[in-house]
Amino acid sequence: MAIILKAKDYCLIEQMKKISYLLFLGVFFMGCTSNTIIKKPDNLISKKQMVDLLTDLAIASGAENIKNNDLERNVNYFPLVFKKYGIDSTRFKESNYYYTSRIDDYEEILKEVDERLKALKKEFDDQIKLQDSLKNDSIKNLRKNFKKVPRKLLKKDSLKGVPLK
Repeated sequence: MAIILKAKDYCLIEQMKKISYLLFLGVFFMGCTSNTIIKKPDNLISKKQMVDLLTDLAIASGAENIKNNDLERNVNYFPLVFKKYGIDSTRFKESNYYYTSRIDDYEEILKEVDERLKALKKEFDDQIKLQDSLKNDSIKNLRKNFKKVPRKLLKKDSLKGVPLK
């Protein structure tokens, strides 16, 4: 009989472990959700302007390690972006914090930023291809025209009197 009670106790202990484990997971996942409600700032940046701002900030972040016209690197362009939109970094941080607490809104904003960056990259790549094709065409034309130069105008070897190739 003592052995049967021990088996029942063991089953009871295992069930309690499972229940406490599930309870712990439930509390953990409930704590991970974004239930934080953040008060809307008085000087909130509009969604449209936030998209423009984040797009320019992404470009400024990428340009940080590229040499500029003055051959300088590691230039912080963020203050220039904030100046362009007439805001300060505090206002941006407050608005960004508010939008990040509202996941659906922020996801829309980031999706739009991503689409704009992809469109700008495609436009830039197309311009590079066009410049390269124009450059290659002009080199081909120069080669063709050089072959058409009359032999009289070509320099002659001073010793042999034959045209140089």
